[in-house]
Amino acid sequence: MSIERISLYNSLCSSLSHLFHSKDWTLKSLLLMRHAKSSWADFDVADHDRPLNKRGNRDAPRMGEWLKSQGLVPDQILCSSAARANQTADAIAKVVGRSVEVIEDLYLASVSQWQQVLTTHAGSGIVLAIAHNPGIEEFVHKVHGSYERMPTAAIAWFHVTSEINSDEDCSFSFNSLSLQAIWRPKEIHLSSG
Repeated sequence: MSIERISLYNSLCSSLSHLFHSKDWTLKSLLLMRHAKSSWADFDVADHDRPLNKRGNRDAPRMGEWLKSQGLVPDQILCSSAARANQTADAIAKVVGRSVEVIEDLYLASVSQWQQVLTTHAGSGIVLAIAHNPGIEEFVHKVHGSYERMPTAAIAWFHVTSEINSDEDCSFSFNSLSLQAIWRPKEIHLSSG
């Protein structure tokens, strides 16, 4: 690598580090959610186009209500381009009063794709990202070091200590995450009042 490229790379990393650590651009919490339960009623429908089923349509807004009850209203919602992820994101966005950003690369994303998406798209405050297994379970395993079951509509909550590792590769760092909780729809109880 030429000296000019190294200098440009270091300058970019320094700028990104400053940007993400400034007061207005600090990611505090990352919420990873597996899309709600989808329908398999029509086997002619492509995987990407499968909609939510009755349970999925019930669980998605409940999980949005759960996030509100925990004081974790997302500032930003990212989701896969798959229909089931979009419907999940839209249901939560309606509950919490936010818009949704569709990220094509979250469709069946690997751990390395997750890292790229979070480096590129994650903003400040609380970010909710909705996508698919096995990538979500692999992400949780990468951070937590043990397997955690992530059924449909489950949410993993991570506290973020920093986003940019400017000394290494100028990217989102899994080492900056600490798993706080995993919430599964069958395990949460919302008060009716």
